[in-house]
Amino acid sequence: MLTKNNDKLTNLMVPILSIILGFIFGAILMLAFGYNPLLAYQVMFDGVLRNPFFFGEALRQATVLTFTGLGFAIAFKAGFFNIGVAGQVLVGWISAVWFALAFPDLPRIVLVTLSLGVGMLVGAVWSAIAGYLRAYFGTNEVIVTIMLNYTALFVTNYLIRAVISDGGNTTDRVGPNASLSVGWLTSLTNGSRLNAGLFIALVVVALYYVFMTQTTAGFELRAVGLNSFASTYAGMSAPKNIILSMFISGALAGLGGAIHGLGTFGNIFTQSGLPYVGFNGIAVALLGLGNPIGIFFSAVLFGILDVGSGFLPNRAGVPDEMAEIVIAAIIFFVGANYLIRFLLDKMKTKKTVTEGGE
Repeated sequence: MLTKNNDKLTNLMVPILSIILGFIFGAILMLAFGYNPLLAYQVMFDGVLRNPFFFGEALRQATVLTFTGLGFAIAFKAGFFNIGVAGQVLVGWISAVWFALAFPDLPRIVLVTLSLGVGMLVGAVWSAIAGYLRAYFGTNEVIVTIMLNYTALFVTNYLIRAVISDGGNTTDRVGPNASLSVGWLTSLTNGSRLNAGLFIALVVVALYYVFMTQTTAGFELRAVGLNSFASTYAGMSAPKNIILSMFISGALAGLGGAIHGLGTFGNIFTQSGLPYVGFNGIAVALLGLGNPIGIFFSAVLFGILDVGSGFLPNRAGVPDEMAEIVIAAIIFFVGANYLIRFLLDKMKTKKTVTEGGE
């Protein structure tokens, strides 16, 4: 029992220390270039946490990052690196908006539900392509999902210009029956774009936890991720679980994209590059160590850093790219978590030896 508690404490300390070390690294870099890191961090957090509008925007950002983080995490738990989350967000986004524009007169509860469902389904199928190729042909899912990312980017841009709109770079806005905006949330946050997607994200976090810890399918996904050969020997179908993990992964990313479209923007426009929320979602999942609650709070932190970075140039005289450097440093230390674990183990060993000597 004591060992189990120590493992839980270590798992909790890894992301906390990664965040602290990331901020320390950012502070050292700011000092090296003549900036005041204390002022920069104060401005960044005060600007978001003390202003209802910007706090709402940070939570709105965190909502989408929660979905992309969960999407990456479930594939990662099954032993696969789904680098295609950004493309899955994009196809979910365009599918939901397209459906909402096609059936604007449906009742709101029906139209919102179906639009989100379409976004989930298209994202799931898009991701399952890589899962199918991995399961039956042994192709590398990293390469396939990268290729699918750019396929999604160029196909959606073509559809926006040539099919959904009349040659423009943006579609019409969806009607009120497809909007995820909630009046009291908008008023509470002084007009921010925070929407009902936040509540959906919280429900999905709970469902993700139940699925992964309390169901046979979730157990099989984790078992395949730990040891596919032993899982196959135990009677589990590796191909089925490969495809299922990628299907669910894409569904979560597609749902995030649908909420991005119906809740944040209300339309879709041509993209010059892949949505950054897809790649940041990977970072969120890594910082949260695959735990759904950890992923949600990591998403909130990333949302605060992203929105707060906008205050750095004017209020602290610091380039807003410094926030991205801090995020990158946090992810670096998460990636080097073995080093943090090694140091924590050394500290515990030293403490045990010292107490034994006494």
